[in-house]
Amino acid sequence: MNKRIIPIFDERPVGGIAAVPALLEAPTGFLTDALMRPLHDLRISVTDRCNFRCVYCMPKEVFDKDYSFLPHSSLLSFEEITRLATLFVAHGVEKIRLTGGEPLLRKHLERLIAMLHAIKTPDGRELDLTLTTNGTLLAQKAQALKDAGLKRVTVSLDALDDANFKRMNDVDVSVSQILHGLEVAHKVGLGPIKINMVVKKGVNDHEILPMARHFKNTPFVLRFIEYMDVGSSNGWRMDEVVPSSEVIARINAEMPLEAIDANYAGETAQRWRYKDGSGEVGVISSVTQAFCHDCSRARLSTEGKIYTCLFASEGHDLRGLLRGERSDAEISSAIASLWRQRGDRYSELRSENKDTSTTSMPQVRKVEMSYIGG
Repeated sequence: MNKRIIPIFDERPVGGIAAVPALLEAPTGFLTDALMRPLHDLRISVTDRCNFRCVYCMPKEVFDKDYSFLPHSSLLSFEEITRLATLFVAHGVEKIRLTGGEPLLRKHLERLIAMLHAIKTPDGRELDLTLTTNGTLLAQKAQALKDAGLKRVTVSLDALDDANFKRMNDVDVSVSQILHGLEVAHKVGLGPIKINMVVKKGVNDHEILPMARHFKNTPFVLRFIEYMDVGSSNGWRMDEVVPSSEVIARINAEMPLEAIDANYAGETAQRWRYKDGSGEVGVISSVTQAFCHDCSRARLSTEGKIYTCLFASEGHDLRGLLRGERSDAEISSAIASLWRQRGDRYSELRSENKDTSTTSMPQVRKVEMSYIGG
């Protein structure tokens, strides 16, 4: 696989401490942004470290042995994460996803999961508590995660061919290790388990059908994700995107599919099931069919910055408020103010741009996926 020379960017863009409004307000359990999109999902990155060097996320050309990751003192503590999560839930968040980096590299993560599991929605319901992982540590940690209160996991797997998978993760991890982790996670009840495959033309698109065949007639839901222009270090090009419509067409030609309804409003994946009843696949069309219009997700970075869009160039620092001894009411009001001002719709603007041959959007530095999760 050819490697592109990639410029080095700092994936931790600066952003000031979130402003506290002069007039504080109590949360109502329902908060909408400038485009009337509710705050429903919170994605929390618990570490900026990862044991993979995937070419589309943390390429070795940038994240090499000399790369300086965040010191532990900069990371939000479990207590700080739980405090912020509680405030977000009071504003209407019902689903929390832990991400990274690779979240299972964060020591004693099951303790954080137990703390988050104890949070209840204003009407007393449990949160939908999930985690996205590359699966390398899943077999050894699955039972502890389940016991702590984790509901389910999503596992990234971009190829079945071992040689191709190792070229993509760039650290010599085998497919068998990930498949074993999937089986253990299913056995302990962390399901339904979703498997995410990022499809990049000329790299792994020839594995679309082998992946579909392998996970057909299994309890796992395979989802194909369009290669995205997240961050500034992966050298993204539009001509390396395989449209989701093409993915579905390839599968349908061999294994007939039919569309099914979304699980909930704002779900990113379009769902399809095999007509013979042997399972389900999904596609996430973040490039060719933007879903900004009902995006309900906020992202909390490893060091406590809140990002209102996956493609953001700047975050707002909540850690400064936490460590500045601000009250819950002040931090809650700062969160509400930020969300109300949110008007992000990067993917829709990209789709409206008629020149799709290259990265024709204005070239601004965007936060790296490895810093705020997917």
